[in-house]
Amino acid sequence: MGYGDFGSSLRDLPRLRTSRRGRASSWDRTGGNRDWVDVQPGETITLASIEGAGAINHIWMTFERGAADTEDTDRDFLRKLVLRMWWDGEPEPSVVVPIGDFFGAIAPKPAQYVSLPLQVGPDSARALTCWWHMPFSAGARIELTSEVGEGRTGVYYYVDYERFDRLDADLGRFHACWRRENPSDGVAQGDESNTEYLFGGENASAAGNYVVLEAAGHGHYVGCIVAIQNLRETNAWNWYGEGDDMIFVDGEGWPPTLHGTGTEDYFDTAYCPREPFSAPYHGLIHAGSENWGGLAVHYRFHIEDPVPFQRSIAVTLEHGHANKRSDDWSSVAFWYQAEPHRPFTLAPVGARIPRAR
Repeated sequence: MGYGDFGSSLRDLPRLRTSRRGRASSWDRTGGNRDWVDVQPGETITLASIEGAGAINHIWMTFERGAADTEDTDRDFLRKLVLRMWWDGEPEPSVVVPIGDFFGAIAPKPAQYVSLPLQVGPDSARALTCWWHMPFSAGARIELTSEVGEGRTGVYYYVDYERFDRLDADLGRFHACWRRENPSDGVAQGDESNTEYLFGGENASAAGNYVVLEAAGHGHYVGCIVAIQNLRETNAWNWYGEGDDMIFVDGEGWPPTLHGTGTEDYFDTAYCPREPFSAPYHGLIHAGSENWGGLAVHYRFHIEDPVPFQRSIAVTLEHGHANKRSDDWSSVAFWYQAEPHRPFTLAPVGARIPRAR
């Protein structure tokens, strides 16, 4: 059996299948209750190594820092553990992301939320779940590397998948990458009023936009998680958004066909939202503090409306109207594409550490 025409909706559940289920997990091979794997600083462990054709359809993880009976209050380690995934023996990984950001558990203080492909749950946002489907035709490998400065990290995990006799030729491979601009390249307010600085001026290009994704090949973009730490100190109106979303497909120039109206609009919210909210395809995990200070974390998943590209794609956002603001931006982009993909790198651990909230 191949991947088939099966979806994941309630309507599809009655369809009888002949695929076989598989699982890689951290269960105690001695039959005891030590159901975790330790990863030491600088160490890489293999979470799953699968041969043949299949599709991963569920990943669950949680972590333990220090002694087994203590709670680590420093959640920065979620930026220091790196998740990598390879499909079909490819030389470059298709997923390279800090583990917390991959799930939307943004350090230093993750928050609970529920979406269709990703969920962060109780207790204290410690349970991380992924439902993205990840097909492969000749094998899959998932690794976790610890770049934590000291101390063990206990890793509990499930990687659930289906096995097939073959994989349909028209299926793309799952990809995810992490980026950060700290701070984004804004401009000084100078003599402008607060209103003019936040809402005034014109921008007739994408020069200086924050880049969520740049990819080459044939595929489709399926969404992102974007974290914005407000760095502007003022008692005046301090909304961090207002920047338009601009998605450039197959090398098109400015203005792109997919040009939006503002940061919160792209994430399907409105009017400078101030409260956490989660829905299947969009949400605001962190809403920031008073006057939009602190950390805001938005997500938008293009499950019903993926953005296809034949040759290339660039997903960008203005950081403030006309790219005037200088805040701390980071993001994870998710997409599917045919291999090979353009290789991408991850910033060193020192450049990934979150600011204190």
